[in-house]
Amino acid sequence: MGAVMAPTSALATTTQLGTVPHSPAPPVPVLHWAPCDGSFQCATAKVPLDYRQPLGKTISIGVIRHLATDPVHRLGSLFFNSGGPATDIDGFVQSYSQVPAEVRARFDVVTFDPRGFGFSTEISCFSSSAAEHKFLASLPIFPVGHAQEKTWERRVAAFDARCASHGGPLLDHDSTADVARDMDLLRQAVGDPVLNYLGQSYGSFIGTTYANLFPARVGHMVFDGNIDPNAETHGGPLPTDLRQGRDIGDAQTMQAFLNLCGKASASACAFSAGTSAATTNKWNTLLRRLLRHPVTIGNPAQTWTYQDVLTAFPEYSFSAWPTDAVILQQLWLASTAPPGPAGPPPFSQQPGDGNVEQILAVGCADSPNPGDPRAYEAAAKLAYARSGAFGPSFAWMHEPCAMWPRAAAQDRYTGPWNRPTANPILLLGNTVDPSTPYSNSIALAHDLARARLLTIDGYGHTEFTNPSTCAENYEVGYLTAGALPPAGTVCRQDGTPFGVATR
Repeated sequence: MGAVMAPTSALATTTQLGTVPHSPAPPVPVLHWAPCDGSFQCATAKVPLDYRQPLGKTISIGVIRHLATDPVHRLGSLFFNSGGPATDIDGFVQSYSQVPAEVRARFDVVTFDPRGFGFSTEISCFSSSAAEHKFLASLPIFPVGHAQEKTWERRVAAFDARCASHGGPLLDHDSTADVARDMDLLRQAVGDPVLNYLGQSYGSFIGTTYANLFPARVGHMVFDGNIDPNAETHGGPLPTDLRQGRDIGDAQTMQAFLNLCGKASASACAFSAGTSAATTNKWNTLLRRLLRHPVTIGNPAQTWTYQDVLTAFPEYSFSAWPTDAVILQQLWLASTAPPGPAGPPPFSQQPGDGNVEQILAVGCADSPNPGDPRAYEAAAKLAYARSGAFGPSFAWMHEPCAMWPRAAAQDRYTGPWNRPTANPILLLGNTVDPSTPYSNSIALAHDLARARLLTIDGYGHTEFTNPSTCAENYEVGYLTAGALPPAGTVCRQDGTPFGVATR
């Protein structure tokens, strides 16, 4: 496996933290496990607020685990992150049963809320979520048109100023590199010599960062739905999400939705217009109608705007697409009626995703974005030109980073990304992924020193959400025995959208 690196040598791999040759290692947390949520165990870890001062002020990290169901053949712990950045503990309790049974048998499966979120020490710029929602209530999900853009820029500037004055010291130490260092302390706390890890979506970036900060500590690591670390951490004229190609991924996935829907019967896809071309035209007409006025459907009634539809579809799980088609058809039928009264939806995230500042605290720390708010207007136009109506939302997503407190970026890790790791890393990438396009998985496979890409020919965000028995079998074999799939392996998903043959 190679020499074991001390935590202080790993700190020296970041140019921002620099070399701290005589700095003491941060103390390993002591975890006092207690029963919680039925068969789970919970604990709280104390970790340094600032890894430059490892013996200084601490923050809390909420941790949860489920012990291996076959303790006789237990292999150790498997750390799990479902993406985000977001809270992880609550969702983990619900999704634990989706972890392959053989993995649950052989590993204690562990997750934690990253610093800034949930059961860990939180970042908050407001006295309550309600106060934050009120502050941002006048903003749409993303701005459309000059008037909304100017309103957006003014209100977001005020939001950034409030966070600068009320966000607290954690705002300056909330990068993914800090989370990776926390995870290494948790690895030591559970007594594992190396880190075994399954990271989805943003969790792939946590894992990529960890693998390059602590390459000698890499056990068996699987990244599912991948972020390109170079695009994430190296700036330019485009905001982060456009550098990652998320607008292109959304547009391509929605086009796949429309193509397959058009080939399906109306009973299989309610939005079908009989052909792929006609269904695409129907979608574009619906967008034009929603741009003129919102539409209210359902019981209880829900009002949908142009922005709502573009950020709600396509969903990450293709198993949800038939239900989405029903909603789109209801909107289609209702969009011919006279418009009713409706206010703009709030800027805030959906319930359960955390407060806006918690998400921005990580994104703005990790990734450079244009400092001039006007740059986002130009980026929105570029994004519309390359990916249609889906583009502008991704241009504006990181506009709050334009005036975010600058000290937040001091801990970010920007590479190198090719440090030789003790074990190879397995990457899973769906060919039609709306959030982490397949091109990012290809890029990460080239970025990492030792990686094997398993391609999944199918739709949706992550294999975990869109299962492939073929891919799962390879994943289990790798996690439990270190067996990689042959180079160039391609797996198929279990099932197809709308039951349409895709080959």
